[in-house]
Parts: sequence; structure tokens; C-alpha cells
Amino acid sequence: MKHRYLEVTYRKGKPIAAYLYLPRDVGAAAVRNEDAGNGLRIDYDAQGRALGIELTAPRLATVEQLNAVMLMLGQEPVQAQEWAPLEAA
Repeated sequence: MKHRYLEVTYRKGKPIAAYLYLPRDVGAAAVRNEDAGNGLRIDYDAQGRALGIELTAPRLATVEQLNAVMLMLGQEPVQAQEWAPLEAA
């Protein structure tokens, strides 16, 4: 996967979970995860590369919190259009 994307799971019109997929090699699999605070968890592959960020409480998460994690991982900040599915909910 070459591009990141945000996947949001809804129940009764409310987001209950979200996952930001980061660019990764085909077949890459998470072998560990790390708590990043504020309901954010980072999945890593066996080589220590970040594969994605789980938002365990998407209604409480902020784009600023997520972008702080993105900066820590050396990733570009999340843009408004990427965050839009959670803003609309």
C-alpha cells in the first residue's frame, strides 16, 4: 500500500473505531503495538516500522493528538480531508 487512509467503523451513525493505515510493503503484518496516549495505539511490523494507528475512542481523539503521533513517527501531518469522516460524525 503506497498511500495512507483512514478507515472508520460506525454503529448507529456514530464512530466506534478508526484506523489510520500508513504506507507499507505488501504483506507487512503487525507484530506489536504501543500505547501513544489519548486512545491512540501504534502498530509496528517486525522491523519496527509503523504500519498504522488505531483510534480506540475516535469521538474523543483530536487531529492535533494524531498529528503529534505522526510527527513522532516522521510522517506528514493528517490533512483536513483525511480527518473529515471523523469531523462529520
